[in-house]
Amino acid sequence: MKFSENWLRSWVNPAISSDELAHLLTMAGLEVEAVESVAPAFEHVVVAEVIEIVKHPNADRLNVCQVNVGEAEPLTIVCGASNVAVGMRVPCARIGAVLPGDFKIRQAKVRDVASFGMLCSAKELGLAEESDGLWRLPADAPVGQSLRLYLDLDDRALTLKLTPNRSDCSSIRGIARDVAALTGDSLNAPELVPVTQTTSEQWPVRVENTQACPLYCGRIVRGINAAVPTPLWMLQRLERSGIRSISAVVDITNYVLLELGQPMHAFDLTKVSGPLCARAAGAGESLTLLNSQTVTLDTDVLVIADDKGPLALAGIMGGAASGVETTTRDIFLESAFFAPEAIAGRARRFGLATDSSFRFERGVDYAATREALERATSLILDICGGHAGEIASVQGMLPERRTIRLRDSRVSRILGIALTHEQIATLLQRLHFNFADRGDAFDIQPPSFRFDLTIEEDVVEELARIYGYEHIPAMPPEANMVMLPDAETVRPLARIQHLLVDRDYQEIISYAFLDAQIENDLCGNASPVALQNPIASNLAVMRSSLIGGLIEALRFNLNRKQPRVRLFESGACFYKTGTGYGQEQRLAAIAYGGALSEQWGTSERPIDFYDVKADVAALFAPSEPDFRSEVHPALHPGRSARIYLNDQPVGWLGELHPQWCQSYDLPRPPVWFEIQTSAVLDRRVHQMHAIPRFLPVRRDIAVLVDETRPVRQLFDAMRKANAPFVFDIELFDLYRGTGVEPGKKSLAFRVLLQDTQKTLTDAEIDPSMAMLVKALEDEGALQRT
Repeated sequence: MKFSENWLRSWVNPAISSDELAHLLTMAGLEVEAVESVAPAFEHVVVAEVIEIVKHPNADRLNVCQVNVGEAEPLTIVCGASNVAVGMRVPCARIGAVLPGDFKIRQAKVRDVASFGMLCSAKELGLAEESDGLWRLPADAPVGQSLRLYLDLDDRALTLKLTPNRSDCSSIRGIARDVAALTGDSLNAPELVPVTQTTSEQWPVRVENTQACPLYCGRIVRGINAAVPTPLWMLQRLERSGIRSISAVVDITNYVLLELGQPMHAFDLTKVSGPLCARAAGAGESLTLLNSQTVTLDTDVLVIADDKGPLALAGIMGGAASGVETTTRDIFLESAFFAPEAIAGRARRFGLATDSSFRFERGVDYAATREALERATSLILDICGGHAGEIASVQGMLPERRTIRLRDSRVSRILGIALTHEQIATLLQRLHFNFADRGDAFDIQPPSFRFDLTIEEDVVEELARIYGYEHIPAMPPEANMVMLPDAETVRPLARIQHLLVDRDYQEIISYAFLDAQIENDLCGNASPVALQNPIASNLAVMRSSLIGGLIEALRFNLNRKQPRVRLFESGACFYKTGTGYGQEQRLAAIAYGGALSEQWGTSERPIDFYDVKADVAALFAPSEPDFRSEVHPALHPGRSARIYLNDQPVGWLGELHPQWCQSYDLPRPPVWFEIQTSAVLDRRVHQMHAIPRFLPVRRDIAVLVDETRPVRQLFDAMRKANAPFVFDIELFDLYRGTGVEPGKKSLAFRVLLQDTQKTLTDAEIDPSMAMLVKALEDEGALQRT
């Protein structure tokens, strides 16, 4: 909505500047997108009259003009414009004037003839892109008056970005109502007096669908002169609102649209055959519009038609066949209320966006329908002449405005400030709301121009707007804060994530749904949780593992020439249960490329199973998970392991199977792990112990075991023996070769024993060592001597 500031100030004129007015409107929810001057800066330009013209003695294309600028003596001005004529009134830049572009007017000689100013075109004043010559002003323009004052060029144009709920502010009257409410100034609305009808003639009208058109009004105006020029004051207001002048009658209907927010249309009565009817279009009917566009209509489109067919798209645009021209003498002036749902979307269907459809789609004031008709009729009679007939109207069921109960307590609770009952009443009066005082509440009848007010909270919002958002203090929240328990036995997930980041991984977030083929390939899940309404065919099932999203992210990075990729993700995985569905939080990571970033200090080598195993062990520390060789459908069968903690499976680790490396275009196999998040969140609480004053004792045990025997089993057996004084056991040697028979391997363990109270003796140490040897022998080990 673009409009002239001075036009608005003719309705309400608060004692604030233009910038303050723009800020006021923006803070009230009517965002001001732009504030523009209607004319560039210039001065010392006046209205002048050409009183004499003689040919320049030394130039064929120049004239020497005597120009009246309202002083005793006329000015001599040399002019080269082809349209200069005696009696015309034009802008004259006096000596000392500064025109747009920093063009200064000085006294000068033009071919030996002194010139004391310049007669100007609209282009030279920065008021037009192009001009054919001097700017011809109206014949009644006051000679000698400043052009800026005469044309009100110090005006500014404001552009509002209206939200859909504020259709009432798509008119000068609506904006003025808000400004008056915000500032407390009086609203100086022009008096709208019904015109005196000089004939009782009515044109018959009917409405077939009163739900789509609850109110249709119109009247005949005969004997008009449609060729008269539109008054300058109206032209200025239209142009500054972004509407070009067409003809006096059309300009008047556009003016009323901007002033009162009521779209109108005028039909040339000689081109109408029979009664006018608001009806649904027939299937396949066509209509040529005022913009020369021919549209084919559907049955859900509302039209205004006569006996021959459609004449206009109701609430959108008139038809070319019944349009008003300069030769028109008799018109039918239409003013109607169309239901928003009957107009919404129709204009866009035909590629149109009109001022009328913009307003009807959002809702217009049905109480202003006849008022706007009277206003337009009055302007037509004043400007174009003619005789007005009686108003013909058809009325159905108009929208019901239900009473809203506004409670004082609710206002205070929502706004967070205590408004008194009297303050609320004052704000409601400033909003021009009709209400009944109920002591601690108000019963409010929303006005017909406010379609957006339906519930109590809508009215509270209006009170906040008018009270002023900037006047509502920023209150710090108050609440009874209680420290939440922070169990030492549980680590926050963020700590685990930071551990992975510290180990050179980067976090990703992927979709929780993926392609069913990926789920089948990498998880061996032929019956995943399927989505009933997937957003895409390749995102049709819920993931049962995080590996799919990590593989896709890895491929994305490899396609962008990233040689080394380490990614992790935490999220939910989904599975079917006997009676429904379940989900589990998992943590997964994938590593690809070099074990270390390229550097001078070490040679490059690809990442392997043991590099990532160290990362997994770091996540579990100080707990020690067990890695057991098992087969996973996504992993290389000889380079994969299942992760156990306390003899419970909690995850997987391994290299991607060569088959899937080939299927997913991976040049080398990445290493992947996935674990239950809960498994790494648990932690042991550290126990305080006295610092030992006595040295530890070291004993070594060397055993022979089968090549296939995992060392982890031997460690577990020795720990379960729970030998006294033993606090650390480590493997320090692995030997195969001379002296060790084939199929066997020699393992040497370092055992540290200590007592915090005394130095251990052999008599105390030997029984503990015997317990460890016995535990190893039970696992099939043979002690070496």
